[in-house]
Amino acid sequence: MKQIIALGGGGFSMEPDNPLLDQYILAQTNKPQPKICFIPTASGDADSYIKRFYDFFEKQACVPSHMSLFKPHTRDVRGFLLSQDIIYVGGGNTKNMLAIWREWGLDSILQEAWEQGIILAGISAGSICWFEEGVTDSYGDGLEPLRCLGFLKGSNCPHYDGEPERRPAYQKLVAAGQIKGGIAADDSVALHYIGDALHRIVSSRPEAGAYRLEGTEEISVVATYLG
Repeated sequence: MKQIIALGGGGFSMEPDNPLLDQYILAQTNKPQPKICFIPTASGDADSYIKRFYDFFEKQACVPSHMSLFKPHTRDVRGFLLSQDIIYVGGGNTKNMLAIWREWGLDSILQEAWEQGIILAGISAGSICWFEEGVTDSYGDGLEPLRCLGFLKGSNCPHYDGEPERRPAYQKLVAAGQIKGGIAADDSVALHYIGDALHRIVSSRPEAGAYRLEGTEEISVVATYLG
């Protein structure tokens, strides 16, 4: 069963004292000790980000690891990633991340992992990367569309309520036809896809939600609060 869980925000890096979203991800494996691998490419493999991952997941019922492409611990990147139950992608610069992934062949490896039933998850850059397009601040000044991996149809915008410029920028880009219609997620919201269909929307805050955008229309979609 192919699964992608895309976080608009939240998780261990933004809500370290609120484990609801990350525990939801772990639970989808139906394993007592799932293997979860963090890919922090978008942050330049920032040591502080990797430490936060371990600080959180070492306290959970799982086996955490990470895959650095700046200091790889193995030459068999494909074999290592395909041995995981969950691959969790961190936030940062999505454009740079995708360029590095393509150089290493990670785009193909991640598609293979997805098709084998390994859960793909992530926040921010690790959310939009799975869609055809995403709204990114990778270029530094302002928000722009970015072509992504295309495992999921349409576009995605994270941090919809967390960064004030996100909502008007996404609305404008979709209305002008500069980016395909799609779905936006507030911070603390996860979009759970099975295959290429949206299966469930969950949140770690009761007021957080998601929004479908097509043309000039924005439709609010209620999330299920996990608390």
